[in-house]
Amino acid sequence: MARKSKPNERLSDKGKSRGRTPNDRRKLRAYFLIVCEGKKTEPNYFKSFKEKLRVSAEIKIEGLGDNTLSLVERTCELKQQDDYTDVWVVFDRDSFPAERFNEAIALARRRDIRVAYSNEAFELWYWLHFDYQDTAVSRADYEAKLTKRLGFSYKKNDPGMYDDYCLIRMMQSVMQKGF
Repeated sequence: MARKSKPNERLSDKGKSRGRTPNDRRKLRAYFLIVCEGKKTEPNYFKSFKEKLRVSAEIKIEGLGDNTLSLVERTCELKQQDDYTDVWVVFDRDSFPAERFNEAIALARRRDIRVAYSNEAFELWYWLHFDYQDTAVSRADYEAKLTKRLGFSYKKNDPGMYDDYCLIRMMQSVMQKGF
């Protein structure tokens, strides 16, 4: 049996809620905060999504250069400064103690912050856009592998890395899969 509404629960005009205008029903736009461990490489990568692919979401990117746990703590502070729809923290696994890494992951989860990490450097993220890799690759090998795959010299921290058509296509693929 259907519940009868009380007088104060009823809508003023059939099907319309009081005080609403058509503008109140507009679709909310995605607003991302992406906080990166690196000051240049990672921010350049994410900024290129905005610039080269004309992503419709608003994206704020911070490259802080902090260690993993400090980075997550700073991300928690930045998250409180605006009304973001998604907050991400991006860092390398590096070779620091596992307990610090696990503590950073746990803190991010408690604060509803998504984590993207590479084991052991962000260049591995680039490499995985091109080729499947399920074995260890030394950090020293990334530059040579990327240079060979790209057909031009990979240069860490170079914002021009994303001007190449190949990388733009690769980034479009990432966007279709969701990052």
